[in-house]
Amino acid sequence: MNILRIDMGASGGPKVSVVPSGEYAGLGGRALTSSVISKEVPPLCHPLSEDNKLVIAPGLLSGTSAAQSGRISVGCKSPLTGGIKESNSGGQPSQVLARLGYAAIILEGKPKEGNLYKIFINKDGVKITPDSSLKLLGNYALVEKMKKEYGDKIACISIGPAGEMKMSAASVAFTDMEQRPTRHAGRGGPGAVMGSKGVKVIVLDDTGLSNRTPKDPEKLRTANKTFVDGLRKHPVTGEGLPAFGTNILANVINEAGAYPTNNFLVGRFPGISKISGETQAETEKARGGIPTHGCHRGCVIQCSGVYMDKDGHYLTKQPEYETVWAHGANCGIDDLDAIAMMDRLDDDYGIDTIEMGATIGVAMEAGLAKFGDAEAAIRLVKEVGKGTDLGRILGNGAAVTGKVFGIERVPVVKSQAMPAYDPRAVQGIGVTYATSTMGADHTAGYAVATNILKVGGYVDPLKPEGQIDLSRNLQIATAAIDSTGMCLFIAFAVLDQPDTFQALIDMLNAFYGLNLTADDVVALGKNVLKMERDFNACAGFTAKHDRLPEYFKKEPLPPHNVTFQVTDEDLDRVYNW
Repeated sequence: MNILRIDMGASGGPKVSVVPSGEYAGLGGRALTSSVISKEVPPLCHPLSEDNKLVIAPGLLSGTSAAQSGRISVGCKSPLTGGIKESNSGGQPSQVLARLGYAAIILEGKPKEGNLYKIFINKDGVKITPDSSLKLLGNYALVEKMKKEYGDKIACISIGPAGEMKMSAASVAFTDMEQRPTRHAGRGGPGAVMGSKGVKVIVLDDTGLSNRTPKDPEKLRTANKTFVDGLRKHPVTGEGLPAFGTNILANVINEAGAYPTNNFLVGRFPGISKISGETQAETEKARGGIPTHGCHRGCVIQCSGVYMDKDGHYLTKQPEYETVWAHGANCGIDDLDAIAMMDRLDDDYGIDTIEMGATIGVAMEAGLAKFGDAEAAIRLVKEVGKGTDLGRILGNGAAVTGKVFGIERVPVVKSQAMPAYDPRAVQGIGVTYATSTMGADHTAGYAVATNILKVGGYVDPLKPEGQIDLSRNLQIATAAIDSTGMCLFIAFAVLDQPDTFQALIDMLNAFYGLNLTADDVVALGKNVLKMERDFNACAGFTAKHDRLPEYFKKEPLPPHNVTFQVTDEDLDRVYNW
C-alpha cells in the first residue's frame, strides 16, 4: 500500500506524489492518522494554516472480504479542540480507497490563490482540477454533479458550505452505497481543514479493481465466518441494531435517567415515545423507507436505514441515536420529521449533528429560541448554511456560542460538545469525556456498554467506583479497533465473546501473515493513545483540560439527583498504565 501525498500549496499548482508507506507501514485507520499528525504537524500550528495536514486513511482490513471493515479515519489538528483529532466515518470510500492501493491520502499545504479543487482518483492515477462552479454547493447537489461528470460507479469524499467557510464544527462527508453523502467524519471540524486546503471533493473510482489479496485466503475465510457468526448471535449486533438502528438506545438511556434533555438539565425526556428507535422504525416502514440497511459493502450489522418524508419521498438516512437526541430531546423537540429535516440539512451543509444539536441547545438556553420549538431550530441550522453572522457563530460550535451569548451551562470538554449520555448518570462515560484525547467523545471509550447495557460485565453507572479502569481499558481497545477499519459496534460481541475477539485477531493474521496476540492489540491501542497524548501536551494541554465543566459536579441531575463524583485525582490516573 502506498501513501498519496497532495501538496495543495506547491508552486505552479497542486503537486501529487505517490510514495511507499515507509515508517507508516503496517498501520491503518486511526493508528496511521495519529502517527502522521504527531510526526509531521507542529502541535502549536494554527489548524487552518498550511502547516496542518488532513489525513484520510482506510483501516488495516478495508478493501478486503472481512465483514464490517469499511470504516475510515480522518486525522488533523482540530480547529474545534486545538488538539489532535481522529474522526471516524462509515460509507463506501474506505473500501474503494483501499482497493485503489492507498493506505492514506495526505492533503498538505494551502493554495495561495484561493482556488477550489476537485480530485479524481482511479486505477490510472490522480487528476486535480480547479472548479469554481462547486463553490458553496451542498453535499447532495455536489455528489449529483460528480455523478454526471464521472459516472455512477464512484464514491465521494466532500465538504459542504460549512467546510468552505472553515467553521470549526464542519464535517467531511462520505457517500453510502446509494451514493448519498450521508456518512460523516463529523467531530472536531475536519471539514474546515479540508476547506482550508481548497479541496471541495475527492472522487474515487475503483472500476477494474478487485479486493486486496490476503496472505492466507483460507484462514481469512474461516476467521471471517466465525466473526460474522459471533456478530449475528449477539443480541445487540444480531437483533437490536439491525431491527431498530442505533436509536434503539433512546428508550434504554431515557429509562436509565441518562438522556440529556433541554441542554443537560434533566435525564429523562417526556416525549421519548415519539422519537424512540421503535417509533422511528415503524414510521420508516409505513412510509416505504427501510429500517435495516448497511452503509458500506460487507456490513452485516445493518444499523442504518432510509427515512422518507410524509409524502413518501427520500429525506435522509435513518437519523442516528446521537442525532435524534441532539436535535430532539436536547432541544426539547419530539417531532421525528423535524429532526430528520435537520439531519438532512446538517449532511448537506457538512456539519456535525452532535455539535449542531448541542449548540442549538445552548442557543435556546440563551433565549434565541424556546426549548421545543422545532421550526426555530430548523431556522437556526439554515443560518449556518447561509453563513450569516449568527450562522457563523453557531457553526463554530457550542463552546463559541456559549461564550458569545454569555452562557455558563455549556456541555463541552476541550471545546467539543458532549454526546447523548449525561456523565452524571453514566459516570464511566464521564471519565471518557473528560480524559479522551479527542474532547468529549462517547466513541473514544464507550463505557455505556458496561454501565448500562451490561456488556463485558457491569459497573454501577451512578457510582464512581470502577469507572477509571473501565474507561481506560475501553479507550485502549477502541484505539486499536479504530485502526483496523472495523465498525466500533463489533465491540459488543468482542467484549462478550472470546471466540469473536480471537476471530478478529485471526483475520488480521491471515491477511498480513502475522502472529499477533491479544497483547499486541492492547499494545497498539496504548501506542496510539500515547502519540495522541504527547501531541496534545506539546499543543499546551495539561491535566486541567481533562475535566468536565464544574456544573456537572454541582448540579444534581434528575431523576437520580446525582452529580459527577469521580475525583480529579482519579481522572489523572486514567493514563497510568
